[in-house]
Amino acid sequence: MFSKKTRTAGAVSAGIAAVLALSACAPGGGGAESSGPTDVSKDVAGAGDVTLKLSDFWGSAEEEWITTLIDEFEDEYPNVTIERTREDWGQLTGTLNLQLQDAGGPDIASANNGWSSLGTLAKGGLVLNLDAYADLYGWADAVPTTIARQNQFTKDFTTIGEGSWFATPLARASLIGIYYNADMLDALGIPVPTTLDELESAAAAVKAAGEVPFSYSGLDGNTAPLLGLQAMYGTADEINDFVYGDAEVDAETTGFTKAATTLQEWNTEGWLMPDFQGLDYQTSLANYLDGDSVFRFEYTGALGLTGDQLDQFGYIQLPQADGDATVGVGAAPGAMVISAKCEHPDVAAAFLDFLMSEKASQTATDLGLVPMLNEVETPDVLSQSGEAAATATLDADDGYVPYFDWASPTMLDILTQNTQLLLAGKTTPEDFTTAVDDDRSAFLAESAGS
Repeated sequence: MFSKKTRTAGAVSAGIAAVLALSACAPGGGGAESSGPTDVSKDVAGAGDVTLKLSDFWGSAEEEWITTLIDEFEDEYPNVTIERTREDWGQLTGTLNLQLQDAGGPDIASANNGWSSLGTLAKGGLVLNLDAYADLYGWADAVPTTIARQNQFTKDFTTIGEGSWFATPLARASLIGIYYNADMLDALGIPVPTTLDELESAAAAVKAAGEVPFSYSGLDGNTAPLLGLQAMYGTADEINDFVYGDAEVDAETTGFTKAATTLQEWNTEGWLMPDFQGLDYQTSLANYLDGDSVFRFEYTGALGLTGDQLDQFGYIQLPQADGDATVGVGAAPGAMVISAKCEHPDVAAAFLDFLMSEKASQTATDLGLVPMLNEVETPDVLSQSGEAAATATLDADDGYVPYFDWASPTMLDILTQNTQLLLAGKTTPEDFTTAVDDDRSAFLAESAGS
């Protein structure tokens, strides 16, 4: 389904061009406290005729998810029209701060979490403080703490991961876990692993049978295995505290060195795809779906499984290496913000709340996506059963941890570059950990100084 109200990136307001000509940098907030609406209401029907502009980056099943929910929201509130613009992810994240300054820009948008995107928008006063709506709709009770933190900053913008709501999550998730080719495991007589030790035993058996244990792309510095392993070594509190700026927690404490060491050892054992250094992400993904290897650390939904593939590939979220708790890198696939220029914030907030609803979770599941925030009926297929079980476990354990690169605006570069160096034998796990600490420390010092 493609909504008649959906525009492609080429239809983004021409006013952005004027803004681009005037400004090439993010607006400065000067650390001033940010406030939001205080007199708020759930009365959408009483708001009169309202048109809201929405910008996001979702395609394929994700696009069908959002257009379905737009139609249902409009059916419930005939006085509301939501005009959606779909943009390329890089275009949206790269220009959203400029779009939100434009009078013709979006009322609602999907930002990226962390300092480089959401933090910049909030500090610049471009998006609303949503605390009053969080109270009105009870988001603190509905959203696991580890997910809520991903959308919060203190009002003076010295700290991420606490304080006020500046965005909301969605009722669907993007996790890092392990996919497996069930047909290949069955043919090899290897059971599905349920612990890290069992995964390594399975990898050794796969290698001994002449098959490739792990799909991997090295050309782009793929960090999914590294972060997936870290979640098995570091506790949720430790990883969260590091990303959210606790200077007393260093990368070693989060299990980072153990994760880097394990990944290095797997490479030495020959468990990664041969010649992975020359493989890009999309090629390795396509090859994995064609059966070139058994396991793959990946973001949920990224495989784009359809038809028979839904029962050919399974998904597992392994527990901590030394305990029963489960920790997983996970977030909603977008942080939903309301523009500070929005003339109907009550209606916009109601739509954001709808995107977190049980209906939104069920719609995600029905389209083969991964639900979050609500327990819903899941189709009896292998991949979706595993994905839904993972989110249910992480919801129950409050075990979500943010993407590690949110710790600083430059952390993603540090992770990708040093992952390549690590697997090329040009750095050590310990030096990799030091590089991570140095990058975050420099950012924290700069933030404190400003």
